[in-house]
Amino acid sequence: MVTGAGNGLGRDYALELARRGAKVVVNDLGGSGSGEGASASAAQAVVEEIRAAGGEAVANTNSVATREGGAAVIQTALDTWGKIDILISNAGFLRNNRFEDLTDEQIDPIINVHLKAAFYVGQPAYRAMRAAGYGRILFTGSASAMFGHAWQANYAAGKGAMLGLSNVVALEGSAYGIQSNVMLPTASSRLEAEMTPGFMEIPQFAKSFEKADFSIAEGRVVPEFNTPLALYLVSEACTATHGVYSSNCGRYARVRICAAEGWVSPAGDVPPTLEDIASHFGQIEELGDYSEPMTPYDEFTSAVKAARKQGVLA
Repeated sequence: MVTGAGNGLGRDYALELARRGAKVVVNDLGGSGSGEGASASAAQAVVEEIRAAGGEAVANTNSVATREGGAAVIQTALDTWGKIDILISNAGFLRNNRFEDLTDEQIDPIINVHLKAAFYVGQPAYRAMRAAGYGRILFTGSASAMFGHAWQANYAAGKGAMLGLSNVVALEGSAYGIQSNVMLPTASSRLEAEMTPGFMEIPQFAKSFEKADFSIAEGRVVPEFNTPLALYLVSEACTATHGVYSSNCGRYARVRICAAEGWVSPAGDVPPTLEDIASHFGQIEELGDYSEPMTPYDEFTSAVKAARKQGVLA
């Protein structure tokens, strides 16, 4: 199952999955880059392309932004082939504006199609995968969320939520043969038409854009450069889970959320003061030795390790 598979990244994922033998449900509402309108032609065109090449595919045009639509999307796979092994949650669109000017019409649909849709499609897929004892889920995140992009607070909020969602799905799914990861793809697409140059009003952001070295980008900011990583992460051969992975111009890398060693306050049950935090803030900020907690409880263990290293605990 690939959502948003009528164009761009989703289309290429679906085509390559089918070329490699997967039976694919091509889901796409057929709306614009800003989420307006609907048409069955986008999904159907991809299905016809797959079938013409000898593959198997069916189209689904339900909106993933409703619980009913999400259930119908997964039911299409179950009705057609009896199971679902892979879910790539890819559907989405943009509605850019300054943070302070974002309206409900620019916030709610973005959260619906990115965050809520991940639940609406992910939950029925997860149930079917749990029953089968196997599954691969890939949520589509964004560098705009992990690193920040001016004028995209709504989009970044929806995409950033994929990290927390995927981490929990990966933990719960580990008991049932289900793996979950997040991918941050980079590709030129029709969503670019929804981006305005207004974000260049932010000096720090404009400076980053103007100083960026794009020398490796020519011919490589296309969906095809993202597809190999996406397909590997949903393959049976992949054993990685609970991760975030970046694809940018042919550079593939794990993106890590880690906790620095930090500063440990003196032993005992007396909390530090604001002044204590201020005087040790350099140490709090310094990365130095770090840990990668898999769960919040791992962080307790990391804190004890730091406390012993700093002489707070014996």
